[in-house]
Amino acid sequence: MVLPVPVLTIGLLLASNVFMTFAWYGHLKFKAAPLLVVILISWGIAFFEYTLQVPANRIGHGVFSAAQLKTIQEVITLSVFAIFSWAYLKEPITWQHGIGFALIAAGAWFIFHKWS
Repeated sequence: MVLPVPVLTIGLLLASNVFMTFAWYGHLKFKAAPLLVVILISWGIAFFEYTLQVPANRIGHGVFSAAQLKTIQEVITLSVFAIFSWAYLKEPITWQHGIGFALIAAGAWFIFHKWS
């Protein structure tokens, strides 16, 4: 079964963002770990992010413009990060975050809206 390009692109971007979020922020729970160790582990995790991110953009470009791909990426990044910071780092999501996310969603609407 072949997945439609939008589904495959978004799925790969979602998976890559999970790796990216852990690479960039997962170490915050381990502040006692030496910085060099954290950097090396983060690079290792980021490798998997890139192995998903690059194909996602290559597959999706043509169906989506580069600006649309970047917008999808940012919306997914914020969504994954919000869940990660709440579930993994135990940080609250506040009303200010909600407003900020809503403004970003409004920006995404402008990127994807077809103007006649």
